[in-house]
This record gives sequence, structure tokens and C-alpha cells, in this order.
Amino acid sequence: MEVQLLLFLQNCVRNPILDPLMMFITKLGDGGVFWLIFTAVLLVFKKTRRIGLYCMAAIVFDVLIVNVLVKPIVGRIRPYEVIEGLICMVGPQKDPSFPSGHTAFSFAAGFAFFLKAPKKFGIPALILAVLIGFSRLYVGVHYPTDVIAGLIFGIICALLSVFVMDRIFAGIERKKNDAAGQNNEQTDRQ
Repeated sequence: MEVQLLLFLQNCVRNPILDPLMMFITKLGDGGVFWLIFTAVLLVFKKTRRIGLYCMAAIVFDVLIVNVLVKPIVGRIRPYEVIEGLICMVGPQKDPSFPSGHTAFSFAAGFAFFLKAPKKFGIPALILAVLIGFSRLYVGVHYPTDVIAGLIFGIICALLSVFVMDRIFAGIERKKNDAAGQNNEQTDRQ
């Protein structure tokens, strides 16, 4: 089924109009650079800094779980190396196929952003994450299950980020409130 889908994409969907677009979209995910720059921009501005911290935490979780732990353990061979007739459009990849790192990274940052930003900004981030995941199938470097697993790992990392960062921010707020309460008590005594 996966082989047939990849060959169908290559033989029936690839075309001179979509090829450059899919190449551009897949390059947005290379090394997570787009999402790293996106997160860095969020961190620069005070108004978006907290959302940037959620995205940053999701990215850290993603790198640790996907790149450090899962990819080396699974070590899945890329589809273009084993599927006869499948042409890779982007050249040989250096890391294992499962899960899709581009997809996982995109969903980690994109879904964290979606959960914490206004939806009018969060939805385009999710659409871009979906397009990056699809582009990995289109260019022939991942199996569909690699991309689905990348999506799942990315969402898990985003949810983990929200879980951890919500608790950190709640703790900071409690300390601020406690300190403010103590200052008010001291002022009242004087």
C-alpha cells in the first residue's frame, strides 16, 4: 500500500507546476530552520515571547525524542533505496526514514503555536506543517507511515510542551503573587 502510494504520487501527481512548489515547501523543513527562525522571532517580541517559549520547548522535546531516541533505534531505510523505480527528488538523506523529522519538527512547533496563538495565526501554521509532511512523500524520501508517525510525535511534543510550560508559568505566577502578598503585608505593618 505504501509503495503503491509513493509510486502513484511520482507517476500521476508529480508535474512541472507542483515540482518547484513541493521542493520549496520541503526545503522549508530542512533542519527545522524555518521553525527555528519562526520561534526566534516570537521570542524577540515581548507580546509573543511566551508563545515562543512553548514552541521552543516543543522543538527541544522533538529533537530529543525523534532525533536522539527514535530514529537511531528504528533505523528504517529510505523508500527510494528499496522501491524499484522510485526517484528521490532531493538527493540522498543522511538519517533514517522513521519517523519523518521534517514532519515531526513542523508539527511540534506548529501545533504548539496553534494551541497558544490566536487561531487566525495558528491555522496557517498547521497548514504549513501538513504541506511540509506531504512534501516529504511527494519528493520520495519518506513512507506514509513515516509522515504519520512524524505528525503524531510532533503533536505529542507540542502537548508535552504545553503541559510542562503551563506548570512552569503557573509556578512563576504563584511566586509573583506570593511576593506581592508579602510586600502588601509589610506595607500594612508599617
